[in-house]
Amino acid sequence: MTQTQRVGFLLVDNFTMISLASAIEPLRMANQLSGQPLYEWVMLTETGAPVRASDHILVTPDHSIQDCGHLDMMILCGGVGVVNARSRNLRVWLQTLARRRIKLGAVCTGSYLLADAGVLAGYRCTLHWEYMASFKEAFPQLETSNALYCVDRDRLTCSGGTVPMDMMLHLIEKEHSSALSTAICDMFLCERIREGQEEQRVPLRHIVGTAQPKLAEVVALMEANLEEPITLDELASYVDLSRRQVERLFQRHVQCSPSRYYLNLRLGRARQLLRQTSFSIIDIATACGFVSTPHFSKCYRENFGVPPRDDRCSRSAPKSLTPEISDLLKHIQLESAKGEPTFASVTL
Repeated sequence: MTQTQRVGFLLVDNFTMISLASAIEPLRMANQLSGQPLYEWVMLTETGAPVRASDHILVTPDHSIQDCGHLDMMILCGGVGVVNARSRNLRVWLQTLARRRIKLGAVCTGSYLLADAGVLAGYRCTLHWEYMASFKEAFPQLETSNALYCVDRDRLTCSGGTVPMDMMLHLIEKEHSSALSTAICDMFLCERIREGQEEQRVPLRHIVGTAQPKLAEVVALMEANLEEPITLDELASYVDLSRRQVERLFQRHVQCSPSRYYLNLRLGRARQLLRQTSFSIIDIATACGFVSTPHFSKCYRENFGVPPRDDRCSRSAPKSLTPEISDLLKHIQLESAKGEPTFASVTL
């Protein structure tokens, strides 16, 4: 029988509830579908006192960090105003866990506290895009990525929202099997497990603020016209600027040309369609404004490092269930649905 891993979730004031739930639910479903106690989890706070999430829900922990007992992994759940949670006591505890070689992770803005304790040195890490600028300024020596999540040896960090689910599914697949992670994905109606190297999409308004309405207007026109791209001269005329003025706006605020930005938007949409649909590569190329499949494949390979056909195969093949497991899961779901009103009550 597989040994149970004990996971601690350290909650700080104003932590984000959606990130916590997204991290725990895959563990619960892993236990349920496997029929084994693969994971056990406990809620922790620094002092053992209850804390409020950013949605004002009060959570009572199981333990303080001093009496939590043995942990195989600890995940720090950050949120709004995470810098206010810094303390010497927390730093010492995190450093002790690191010396014991316990896996350390963080969701949302929790990486800030791991970095503050010095336990991310030498590791690649990430956090929610809203804190990225201040994080890089506070910890310039760290290798900070804009990726959705980073799994670097015994450090697991990710951005917020639903991304912790992708990170935990990746962990479950690595520690157990792709069949189990795919079955969990199916139960949560999750189309796919996002790869860690995929980048967070930072809203343009966060990059340029509200001071550049013309730039935002041009980008909105681009996003609305991916299938039939608009020429740069037409874009400029729609927003009452010259072509040169538009080019200067993009170089100053986005650090690339308008044509490159437009191409990246179209290629990003193409990658979504490639990974999430069964559309042919010809149809995807057409839907994203490419005049020919060879031109699309060339641009895709230059941007992502692999041709579209190989990218689709490398993402889809490991994720599929074997026919036996798929049939068994469907049968159990149908039988359980007859007498169980509760959500996700089946076992595999």
